[in-house]
Amino acid sequence: MCGILAVLGCADVSLAKRARIIELSRRLRHRGPDWSGIHCFQDCYLAHQRLAIMDPASGDQPLYNEDKTVVVTVNGEIYNHEELKAKLQSHKFRTGSDCEVIAHLYEEHGEEFVDMLDGMFSFVLLDTRDKSFIAARDAIGITPLYLGWGLDGSVWFSSEMKALSDDCERFISFPPGHIYSSKAGGLRRWYNPPWYSESIPSTPYDPLALREAFEKAVIKRLMTDVPFGVLLSGGLDSSLVAAVASRHLAETKVAKQWGSQLHTFCIGLEGSPDLRAAKEVADYLGTLHHEFHFTVQEGIDALEEVIYHTETYDVTTIRASTPMFLMSRKIKSLGVKMVLSGEGSDEIFGGYLYFHKAPNKEEFHRETCRKIKALHLYDCLRANKATSAWGVEARVPFLDKSFINLAMDLDPEWKMVKRDLGRIEKWVIRNAFDDDKQPYLPKHILYRQKEQFSDGVGYSWIDGLKDYASQHVSDAMLMNASFVYPENTPTTKEGYFYRTIFEKFFPKNAARSTVPGGPSVACSTAKAVEWDAAWSKNLDPSGRAALGVHDAAYEDAPEKTTVPANPIAASGFAVTGAVEFTAASPASA
Repeated sequence: MCGILAVLGCADVSLAKRARIIELSRRLRHRGPDWSGIHCFQDCYLAHQRLAIMDPASGDQPLYNEDKTVVVTVNGEIYNHEELKAKLQSHKFRTGSDCEVIAHLYEEHGEEFVDMLDGMFSFVLLDTRDKSFIAARDAIGITPLYLGWGLDGSVWFSSEMKALSDDCERFISFPPGHIYSSKAGGLRRWYNPPWYSESIPSTPYDPLALREAFEKAVIKRLMTDVPFGVLLSGGLDSSLVAAVASRHLAETKVAKQWGSQLHTFCIGLEGSPDLRAAKEVADYLGTLHHEFHFTVQEGIDALEEVIYHTETYDVTTIRASTPMFLMSRKIKSLGVKMVLSGEGSDEIFGGYLYFHKAPNKEEFHRETCRKIKALHLYDCLRANKATSAWGVEARVPFLDKSFINLAMDLDPEWKMVKRDLGRIEKWVIRNAFDDDKQPYLPKHILYRQKEQFSDGVGYSWIDGLKDYASQHVSDAMLMNASFVYPENTPTTKEGYFYRTIFEKFFPKNAARSTVPGGPSVACSTAKAVEWDAAWSKNLDPSGRAALGVHDAAYEDAPEKTTVPANPIAASGFAVTGAVEFTAASPASA
């Protein structure tokens, strides 16, 4: 991941303003520690902090067309850049960067080229010939982007809120699958797949087609000129990513440079069960496995940094981001700059345990649509910002555009939990990779019950965080929360505690409005809470809140635990960096 900052239409064009843009851009340097660049044209500034994954030697940004009249600053990866370059024979490319193709596509097609891009991206492009500009974000919002407005009439774009929050009067999270055009005067949606309308599909289940589509999604993400690995929790999703990457690595270009043995990573407390599960999968696949350990106190000590980097006060996003943040630092220390992760599977296939209570296939499908549309506010935000905090890029094969379109075109009847037919959650993807002749994974891993990441790290982690927050937030503080925080009022002491930290870093009204709220049970959207009357009395994003579904479900409400003076110090659990990393909340995973 890189960091981009663009300011267009400034009233002040002094050297002091240029220095200010550079200063703000430095707030993104954790995302791109390898190089910095800035292009100034009259009252427009495009700045870039680079994490060099492709063409480290010559791919510095901003990037240009042949005569430098088109300038672009990009955060992301364009997986089909070679295919696109082949169609641009009349153009001269200056670098080996996959992102340079954007400038040339604009020359050929104007603003209507974004849907040609296969990848994850946020970019701002300036056409100096008429001083027009466009900005766009990928289909699902894997890469972050914010849009702001200055009092002087300037328009701002930034990878993270921290680079524009001080200088913008108002700012928002740039919506995924949209383009901003200065010519058209605003935002419009460029990504319009059939599932977006939430109409119910009827395509029959084809396990082989689903398997092949996912394998292609993983293979295309092995495009890199630097060392990489896979975040492996031992759960289904991360294990499938690792299994496919391991099986096909030897036949890719990257194997010639970095070898054909896959690196896998996990983190946890000593002796945690998920660490054992991850090691079991790694041993089965023959990966070079890296197991990191940390203490609960280290996780608590990192909370302020985590909230600063993730720019959220959503409870479960913070619960799940903390171990991922710590693990990313360890991974970077090994010289690894890119990892594959497994976000998105639970949204696409209805993998959360509350989906067991979906009343019919229509409601099931609509809920998956709602979940995918909100991923950029939860799991995509967490996976990107927790890793980018240490200059590591996370790629997510389950959120491949072609794979999503195929999976979401499947008749949702096949995705529903049917215990009488032996179908558990995510049965369609489990069955697609159930190959007796050339098994991808052991059966007990392939059919392991879903755990949300913040649960899977150990229930004591969540209970301990609640108790830690209780020591810092009084009953009176929570009682008056609606007066102190009238917007998205925290309803728990844990939520209140995170909110106070967030407000310290981001005190503006616009900042708190970038974080969504609403009731949730076991990661559901607010709409799905209506599926079971009992859930409205037990609104907690933990999977255990799915009463009557989870094997370790709360018997009534989550019971409180008493912690010693050193909070949650004695608990043991696994914290793994992988697909099962789910932030939870109204629309997370």
